[in-house]
Amino acid sequence: MKALCWTGVNETAVETVPDPGILNSHDIIVRVLLSTTCGSDLHLLGGYIPAMRAGDVLGHEFMGEVVEVGSAVRKHKVGERVVVSSFVACGQCWYCRQELYSLCDNGNPNPAITEALWGFAPGGCFAYSHAMGGYAGSHAEYIRVPYGDVGAFRVPDGVDDMTALFASDAAPTGWTGADLIGIERGDVVAVWGAGAVGQMAALAARSRGAERVIVIDRLPERLAQAERHIGAGTIDYSTENVPEALREATGGRGPDVCIEAVGMEAHSEGIQYPYDQVKQQLRLQTDRGAAVREAVHSCRKGGRLFVLGVFVGALDKFPLGAVMNKGLTVRGAQMHGQRYIPEILERMQRGEVPTAHLATHVMPLAEGPRGYRMFKDKTDGCVRAVFRP
Repeated sequence: MKALCWTGVNETAVETVPDPGILNSHDIIVRVLLSTTCGSDLHLLGGYIPAMRAGDVLGHEFMGEVVEVGSAVRKHKVGERVVVSSFVACGQCWYCRQELYSLCDNGNPNPAITEALWGFAPGGCFAYSHAMGGYAGSHAEYIRVPYGDVGAFRVPDGVDDMTALFASDAAPTGWTGADLIGIERGDVVAVWGAGAVGQMAALAARSRGAERVIVIDRLPERLAQAERHIGAGTIDYSTENVPEALREATGGRGPDVCIEAVGMEAHSEGIQYPYDQVKQQLRLQTDRGAAVREAVHSCRKGGRLFVLGVFVGALDKFPLGAVMNKGLTVRGAQMHGQRYIPEILERMQRGEVPTAHLATHVMPLAEGPRGYRMFKDKTDGCVRAVFRP
């Protein structure tokens, strides 16, 4: 079959790879109908995530049609449309029973690297390097889905493919942050990043009763989407001082909740951007932290901060003193898709979760390298490139 593969730093190619097969009785095989780029893929593309190998199939956010099921699969049948969580979880371990699916003890068959990095290994993730399981990705004609009864969800009638696609990762990531940080009715919420995850975090905050949601970015097409489709207020950080604008918008107090949805390659204005970029390129630090630093300084005293953006290692100049002295609560997580996807699909069926607008550039899989260039360089207003195998 054809698949879009990582072939080196900032290099991809469509190659012929072996078709997937059933390896475990709980597996299902899915014919991929739609698969999309994600901001966290850019960390792989740029060589910032360890344990990538030339020829690895990319892609972790997808939906498709079941074409084969293992003998132990009970919830799915051939011909069914499904959306699949990007994180692989067994559904049986202690963490899965606590609904902390991205921390599954059995989803990552290659735990040694992340155990060395972080003390413990999280679950596995499709196409997110061999450190996160070495699973083949979704930018392909077919994909093997382990623990099919746990990670795959039937797409309800009335939900089109393009809308359902973003229930795989972007929407449940946003829901993870908004839920776990404990957004309460009446909260003012600020979200750094107006990409797909940032927009979904803003939407999830609104669904949980936030009085006001403000999204921060510099790209006009993304800010316009956050206003038009999500109903959020916006701040362009390239033209405004974000902490000052947020204090002004909240009577001088600052947001109750800050959600960082940018991650390890954050852009910023001023001297900190070249400083962070040079240190990252020289591998003197692994992550650029401009957005999370700004979120810490912007959050009100006693407020809550959730880190949704992907970080991999060491962050320079993290303002721990501000965290402690302001009395902030800080949480972070990879998304617990299996926990939130059913709710999201139900809301999609009722028309409450708009996502199709995120797919600004839809193209055949054969044009995958062009799609990733557009997505990485933010050309032609590209918010997400979506591939049709």
